[in-house]
Amino acid sequence: MLGGLMRKGSIAASLFWLSAGWLILALVATGFLLTDLYSRALDTSLSQTLEFHVESLTGALLEAGDPVSPEIALTDPRFDRPRSGWYWAIRDANGTLYNLSTSVVGIDLPVVTGPPDVLGRRTAVMDDVFGTRMRVVERAVTVAPTTYQIVVTGNLSEILELVDDFRGQAFIVLGAVCVMLAVMSFIVARFALRPISRLSKAIENVRSGDTGVVAGTYPREIAPLAEEVNELLRSNAQIIERARNQVGNLAHGLKTPIAVLRNEAGAKKGALADVVLAESDKMSTMVATYLERARLAARTSVVGKRADATMVMLRLTRVMSKIHPDVTVAFQRPDASLPWFRGDEADLEEMAGNLLDNACKWSKGQVGVRLDAERGDTGTILLIRIDDNGAGLSEEDAQKVLRRGVRLDEKTPGSGLGLDIVKELVDVYGGSLELKRSALGGLLVELRLPTARLGSMAKPVAS
Repeated sequence: MLGGLMRKGSIAASLFWLSAGWLILALVATGFLLTDLYSRALDTSLSQTLEFHVESLTGALLEAGDPVSPEIALTDPRFDRPRSGWYWAIRDANGTLYNLSTSVVGIDLPVVTGPPDVLGRRTAVMDDVFGTRMRVVERAVTVAPTTYQIVVTGNLSEILELVDDFRGQAFIVLGAVCVMLAVMSFIVARFALRPISRLSKAIENVRSGDTGVVAGTYPREIAPLAEEVNELLRSNAQIIERARNQVGNLAHGLKTPIAVLRNEAGAKKGALADVVLAESDKMSTMVATYLERARLAARTSVVGKRADATMVMLRLTRVMSKIHPDVTVAFQRPDASLPWFRGDEADLEEMAGNLLDNACKWSKGQVGVRLDAERGDTGTILLIRIDDNGAGLSEEDAQKVLRRGVRLDEKTPGSGLGLDIVKELVDVYGGSLELKRSALGGLLVELRLPTARLGSMAKPVAS
């Protein structure tokens, strides 16, 4: 599924990767932002807890009036556990301790320096001898005549561990969200670009001959493209029709003067008349040749034509069997999945008919016809093979016989233009024609032509 999306140059792939990249950046930033907010919230909660404990000790000291009174204590059990990072103590300005929590074992509580705030408190972040990071809050309380320092610490390392755990869990959750959003982006891209696929399919239907115009309803973003393609098809058809008419008019306009020249030259005797007659014949042949070429080019330039090659070859073999009753024409019929010929049916009949007729003329009673589909550089190609058991041709003769008007045997009826007409049509359709040695001993002709779409346009052939 993803393989089809990630093709090089795909709009869907570009949208997917842009969305995925933006999602990753946004979610990573969100993860760090949430972690920072969580860290600030825990730190604020710790500071508020320490301030509450400072206020509690201050109230107990003022009520007892004696810093060593056993009434001065905190009920939080964390202050009873050694090395917990939760400590409190009451000392004077000289550092003399008067009271402390049972958790203060083997350590010296840090002295906070710096100016106090408006409430007389000093705060700092320090490490104890065990490497535990602590937040320290210190407040001065005067019980006449002595001023005492109340110090309370909280375990900041626990907060940092909680923040690390939260960060890991947050990125796991955000990673899952990123995957879900990426899948959603992929689905959205597929659905959003579905009209483009429908447009491509409609254009392919025109090219393969299913329809003559791009049909369907499209979103307003690509509807103008479909309209422009249809307008281009209409314009192309009009240009071809005008060109065909102009060529026809030119040919008909030249035929009359050439006929007059030939008649006049034929009525005269002498060298000049012979020259005029010979040149008139050349001009007449050239006019006919280029008119035929223009007709072929115009006809094959029109999109939307296709032909069932199996039906055409089946019909031709039946005709040739009647024309050449002494020749056995064996047609190896393909299965129904054979692609159709992309072009005019009359052109296919003209190409295949000329080749099949030549094979029957030169064979010794046996001709084989086979249709196949092969993969080429530009896609699937229709391959027509016609071979016979005649004398065959040498490589030099095979090249020579494809030239216009060349005939290797003047005794056999014909003009010598059949293979040249085939070659002309093959060139127009962008196909190829090869002459080889046949397994039957004679000539093998391989005709390769463009195909229309596979599958839906193939039909079962009736016997």
